[in-house]
Amino acid sequence: MSELQKNEELLKITDLKTHFFTHKGVVPAVDGVSIEIPRRQIVGVVGESGCGKSVTAMSVLQLISRPGKIVGGSIRLDGRELVGADINEIRSIRGNKVSVIFQEPMTSLNPVYTVGRQVSEAITAHQAVSQEEARQRVVDMFKAVGIPEAEKRYKSYPHQLSGGLRQRVMIGMAMACQPQLLIADEPTTALDVTIEAQILHLMKQLEHDFGTSIMLITHNLGVVAEVCDYVYVMYAGKIMEQAGIFDLFDHTAHPYTKGLLNSIPKPTAEKRRLYNIKGMVPNLLRLPKGCRFSPRCEYARPECFEHEPELYDAGNQHLVRCFLYKNGGGPA
Repeated sequence: MSELQKNEELLKITDLKTHFFTHKGVVPAVDGVSIEIPRRQIVGVVGESGCGKSVTAMSVLQLISRPGKIVGGSIRLDGRELVGADINEIRSIRGNKVSVIFQEPMTSLNPVYTVGRQVSEAITAHQAVSQEEARQRVVDMFKAVGIPEAEKRYKSYPHQLSGGLRQRVMIGMAMACQPQLLIADEPTTALDVTIEAQILHLMKQLEHDFGTSIMLITHNLGVVAEVCDYVYVMYAGKIMEQAGIFDLFDHTAHPYTKGLLNSIPKPTAEKRRLYNIKGMVPNLLRLPKGCRFSPRCEYARPECFEHEPELYDAGNQHLVRCFLYKNGGGPA
């Protein structure tokens, strides 16, 4: 990232290792991940299911339960170390300075309470305000996130709202205390394309209006292209590529990222089978030696099967975990 962005970083994750200790062995779900999120920016973390992106996000709020454990690395929020911090300090941050939008709003909202009550409780749990003030703030936030008839919707139960409205309620709940960082974990999953576009526009508007940084977790590169400023591509617990949004799409470097882009359907293309990356995602209990993507990579060479590559500089704050860029080169 640029020097300006580095000076304004809000969240800095350094060499994070979050492992799960199962009866079959140790699962390195997150294995040496480093991510920086500057203030007032939207940073995407993209990859296939199981690559470790959600575990990375949950590690920020220390929401990893047994058999999982953070075994190494640092997570600094606004200069404050969170790894090993007192649980009361972490609780003061959750929902207040850092909020989360989970994947499925129907399962994240309690079906027996009105949505207004649930959001107002999120406010009163973290801030010293009266019930009436909390209620007014909820109504105002519902209006801010585009919920029509906000006063009426305050008294609605989750099942009475559409999927798009429930997701807006979740965003309103996450933004109720005006956090510094919003973690959005697949916020458009199960939404149709029209509602998805509205939610993405809303997120950009919130970043603009409230100055909130957003960590957007997704498997959808189309979503990334729509809203992100900077992108990290994960695979099997590692960052494989990171770059500014335009550089990532205009100068895609890592073979895995290229595979993800090639697998996106193109409506103007001639009729042909969809591209797919050969092979399977490795079992984290039995990771291949060397580069984790080597068994599936068309550019793999002998050293790829023996040694694990570092993140090499491809220019313009573009880093790639691939031996092809070891000396500033690339695929022939």
